[in-house]
Amino acid sequence: MSHRPSSGLAAVSTALLAMSRHLEVRDVLKTIVASARELLDAEYAALGVPDDHGGFAQFVVDGVSDEQWKAIGPLPRQHGILASMLHRAEPERLADVRKDPRFEGWPDAHPEMSDFLGLPVRDGDEILGALFLANKRCPKPDGGCGFTAEDEALLSILAQHAAIALTNARLYERSRELTIAEERSRLAHELHDAVSQKLFSLRLTAQAAAALVDRDPARAKGELQQVAALAAEAADELRAAVVELRPAALDEDGLVHTLRTQIQVLDRAHSARVTFESPGTRALPAAQEEAVLRVAQEALHNALRHADAKLVAVSLTRSGQGARLTVTDDGKGFDPRTVRSAGRHLGLVSMRDRASGVGGRLTVTSAPDRGTTIEMEVPGG
Repeated sequence: MSHRPSSGLAAVSTALLAMSRHLEVRDVLKTIVASARELLDAEYAALGVPDDHGGFAQFVVDGVSDEQWKAIGPLPRQHGILASMLHRAEPERLADVRKDPRFEGWPDAHPEMSDFLGLPVRDGDEILGALFLANKRCPKPDGGCGFTAEDEALLSILAQHAAIALTNARLYERSRELTIAEERSRLAHELHDAVSQKLFSLRLTAQAAAALVDRDPARAKGELQQVAALAAEAADELRAAVVELRPAALDEDGLVHTLRTQIQVLDRAHSARVTFESPGTRALPAAQEEAVLRVAQEALHNALRHADAKLVAVSLTRSGQGARLTVTDDGKGFDPRTVRSAGRHLGLVSMRDRASGVGGRLTVTSAPDRGTTIEMEVPGG
């Protein structure tokens, strides 16, 4: 009689569906480990992704509390049984890992483990990582029951699909890095063009003011006022560009803190009032958080640069398991149909692509002289 909560293909299918929901490498690793532990009803599970220096670039565990993990200390090195799985690329199924001659001990805070099942995660000839479980939950008379050949077969299926999910996640992250690089290049060109034009106008206006100082002081005063206005606009362009070019600290600070910080900067940099509220939101998968941040930035860019808004209100609220972003301005608005027919998009295509790319949806409500509301919903995870 199986002690797993579910068994066979149904359990594997559930695990594979869970993996397919995520695009970020870290999220995929966590899902693989949690799925493997639940599938085989083990007390502990872990997955290590090797680096090129004898250690692990990433090491994800499930079944160990944050306090335990901190007490254990540095990530393990590639030695003993872990090294065997990474170098020989063969499964390891042991009744008691502590009695294996390759066992080299573990830190004092490390939980005790006995029965052990480990498999390499492979993409062709490349070993992407080592997946292992310990302490199968079942009655253990006379030394324990341990993992079975059936367990090994199920974990092998999971490991094969885990390799696909991990490879896809890596490709997604590389694609995203290229996209970010392209965005930064676009912003750099935009910054160069906008600020260069303003500095050129600033120079001409200052020269005109200098020429008028003696013969027409009143006109010179007007020109100097224009110099001050152009300088303020150039400063606004620079401040806004710095906010957009600076990498968002989503991993360290989370979406809410990152949004709040950027909106505070924009509120100080622009004459329009920019507000933010976020009651009772929850953390989202990393890909969704980045998409929400980028859509918020694009919507704020439009409101502050093109809409002549006096007030821009941003809110991030809970919506089921996910979240809803709303950016509303009191600016001049526009007719979305006219914008599309004129070949101008105001970033709407990019925002819709970002929303759909993470399983969300984007709604744009606007009309001339009625302001604009952009709403994005994401499903969570």
